Amino acid sequence: MQDLNPKEVEEAQETLIRYCGEFSPFIAEKAFGSYIYNKKGDAILDFTSGQMCSVFGHNHPKFVEILEKSGDTAIHLLSSILSPPVIDLAKKLTSKLPDSLSKCIFLNTGSESNEVAIRMAKLVTGGFEIIGFSGSWHGMTAGAQSYTYSKTRKGYGPAMSGSLMIPAPYEYRCPIAHCKGSCDHTCLEVGMKMADQQSVGEYAALIAEPLLSAAGMIELKPDYVKRLKELCDERGLLLIFDEAQTALGRLGTTFAFEQYDVVPDFLTLSKTLGGGLPLAAMVTTAEIEEECYKRGFVYVTSHVSDPFCASFGSAAFEILDEQQLAKNALEKGKYLKQQLLQLHEKYECIGDVRGSGLLLGVEIVKDRETKVPDDDLGQKICSRCLELGLNMNIVRMKGYGSVFRIAPPLTISKKEIDLGIAILDEAIQDCIQ
Repeated sequence: MQDLNPKEVEEAQETLIRYCGEFSPFIAEKAFGSYIYNKKGDAILDFTSGQMCSVFGHNHPKFVEILEKSGDTAIHLLSSILSPPVIDLAKKLTSKLPDSLSKCIFLNTGSESNEVAIRMAKLVTGGFEIIGFSGSWHGMTAGAQSYTYSKTRKGYGPAMSGSLMIPAPYEYRCPIAHCKGSCDHTCLEVGMKMADQQSVGEYAALIAEPLLSAAGMIELKPDYVKRLKELCDERGLLLIFDEAQTALGRLGTTFAFEQYDVVPDFLTLSKTLGGGLPLAAMVTTAEIEEECYKRGFVYVTSHVSDPFCASFGSAAFEILDEQQLAKNALEKGKYLKQQLLQLHEKYECIGDVRGSGLLLGVEIVKDRETKVPDDDLGQKICSRCLELGLNMNIVRMKGYGSVFRIAPPLTISKKEIDLGIAILDEAIQDCIQ
């Protein structure tokens, strides 16, 4: 059993705002690869890659090298001054994308990258209505939060005008009680018709995650996205893909949208782009950028185009290519999913296993007949996993606390996967007795 430190956590809460419910009862002293460690050196296998950001493992040697040499280069500059790391990252990023996605900006967080996309979409279309999916998560800043439909909205006053929502294609729990296990897109057709009825005729964009993480690890399938794009085009809606968690190889391709026959008008990146450092990007077309420039587009923050963080983005692409980590995500993801499906056969409380690559979901239910979510059991299993040496992520909000979001580093080994599965198996067994 790990040496957890609830007393130190309790003491920390005297000075820290509790921004995510209760803090984990574990104080991390250091981290490397697939593990985080406490002061005694006890290892916790990390099945969440930090906050789904350390996609190449904690403290990757290439990142550590940049940190060690950072004192010899510029760390921060006036926003209008460019630097070699920013120019290099812009070239590397756009070279990985279709020709149409050729203009980028570098920021700090996913919220910011989505704010830029939304701001440009509004400016270039002249509209202000943005459609998002139920259960989505696009950020905590005012604009991005307005189109975030997970349980983070109540109590903070009005959202931005023009915030519209359509149901996510949740195959395990059809949002319109229509399908059983296979989405036929009826929810999409109905959702867009409902959005049309609410619209005042000022559409700007639709924002979507290729895999809706906070909503319960819900994938948007290729045929669904193809129809989604058709419906957007019919309405003059620009399409924003938020790839905070899905980019940089996690689903088996550099970007998740490569698995679709659709190219978005805006691509937003964060989390995985910095590999654990605060780096985000927004990419769009030359035509949209030119029109926004003509209309006086402004987005200036204290740390836009900071050279220090941009260096990590360039290193991220080098690591991804050199270690063939997208391919590794496919292979290891398939292996991990097979192990999870075996647990699904073993335990009635596992209602569903879904996702792709190394971004998987395991839903905990009271029983498979009613599919009633079991938040309490999910939280107990999560806590027991930590005691046994496995860090698992389950949303700490009632109504969203029954789906494990499994996102280990792309560098994870089969031996580490086997260890994680063994611990999860033991934790479930302990909690259902």
